[in-house]
Amino acid sequence: MADTITTRAKDFPEWYQDVIRAADLAEPAIVVKGAMVIKPNGYAIWEKIQRELDNRFKATGHKNAYFPMFIPESFLKKEAEHVEGFSPELAVVTIGGGKELEERYVVRPTSETIIGHFFNKWIKTHRDLPMLINQWANVVRWELRTRMFLRTSEFLWQEGHTAHATHDEALAEVLRMLDVYADFAENVMAMPVIRGEKTMNEKFAGALKSYCIEGLMQNGWALQAGTSHDLGQNFGKAFDVKFQNLAGQSEYVWQTSWGVSTRLIGGLIMTHSDDAGLVCPPKLAPYHVVIIPIFKTPEEKAATSAVGAKLAEDLKAKGLSVVFDDRDDRPGSKYFEWERKGACCRVEIGPKDLEKKSYAFKRRDVEKKEFAPLDGAVAHITGQMEQMQKDLFNKAKAFRDASTKQVDSWDAFKAMHEGPGGFASCHWCGDGKCEAQVKEETKVTIRCIPLGNPKESGACIKCGRPSAQRVLFARAY
Repeated sequence: MADTITTRAKDFPEWYQDVIRAADLAEPAIVVKGAMVIKPNGYAIWEKIQRELDNRFKATGHKNAYFPMFIPESFLKKEAEHVEGFSPELAVVTIGGGKELEERYVVRPTSETIIGHFFNKWIKTHRDLPMLINQWANVVRWELRTRMFLRTSEFLWQEGHTAHATHDEALAEVLRMLDVYADFAENVMAMPVIRGEKTMNEKFAGALKSYCIEGLMQNGWALQAGTSHDLGQNFGKAFDVKFQNLAGQSEYVWQTSWGVSTRLIGGLIMTHSDDAGLVCPPKLAPYHVVIIPIFKTPEEKAATSAVGAKLAEDLKAKGLSVVFDDRDDRPGSKYFEWERKGACCRVEIGPKDLEKKSYAFKRRDVEKKEFAPLDGAVAHITGQMEQMQKDLFNKAKAFRDASTKQVDSWDAFKAMHEGPGGFASCHWCGDGKCEAQVKEETKVTIRCIPLGNPKESGACIKCGRPSAQRVLFARAY
């Protein structure tokens, strides 16, 4: 565990790594280049993410399946834009069982191709549609610059893949799942997001259009937290996925894909945490309540522990994750440990508290400690968990809104992103070459064209040519 945590103001990237270590979430898998080990505290967050999302997917009619992680190299070559987009990141298997393979296998970077192959086998008529599949899996992308949770050579994710009879149905699915992601981000992660369409330069390789949710981290950089893609008929044609329509004619299916990954944990850390360690919204926190009895003598330990243990059981009965920490360590060291690990609240019960029939209560996101009566403790603590969830969202939204600026001059644009960063709402001419020049000169990209973006005449922030609307620019992970 890290001895100290670098402050956000001093070095945000170092602070981020320190929080991960201090909260015991993960560590670099040094023996495997660019990979990480997700430790139990970190995996507990991922399990809650999985459960929350999986419930949402199943409620919208999707079923889970699993496909091979080894994909014939020839599959990727069937969709030209797709293979070109992924080729720099591919890990390729050339030897199996001690012998050179007749055809090389690519370790799954994403599954559109192999799922397209099986859709070809499974879809024959309109009665087979829509086909709504989700997969929980790991993927490998050989990244040159890695950062735990945000960008690693292997990571965990879910990828939804669906096939439809019409483009209208497919597009409705794309936007429906984007809304599922946004709802999850805001109501579970307490992370406000912008729904938007990616530019052609930034879209998924092989898609007609890509849509995303974008969050803003505390350092003013954006994080793409989820994507949903309109694949059109590109993969249907590549893998000859056809169905017989109501008129008896043969048509190619219309497909979608959509996914989120363990980078959500990175987004959670950078949205809410502070210089003391992890701050985690209650709906995803590994630890909701830590109860610490305060004692000096065996008699005091017995008395405070009896009350603390009873409260722990009552809170667990309400579905909260509770740690009853009666170790003989100093109370201060326990406070320090659980604060770093992101426990949502701390309950202290000492001899004087028992005399007053009260307890000390400290919420992780609030500086001040308060005292409350033991009678009604369960209702008070569960209520505080609900309030903390709301407060974290409101705080993050206030920061996001204050960090979103309309910018109309190139000098102001550069100054913003050389300084505090944030979302710059700017006019753009729509030319991909102009967009690429902005990225080359400033490392700032168009994060999205917000959905429902109002039309507004203006001049492109870079070239000055006419623009019909503003888009969101930011530095991004």
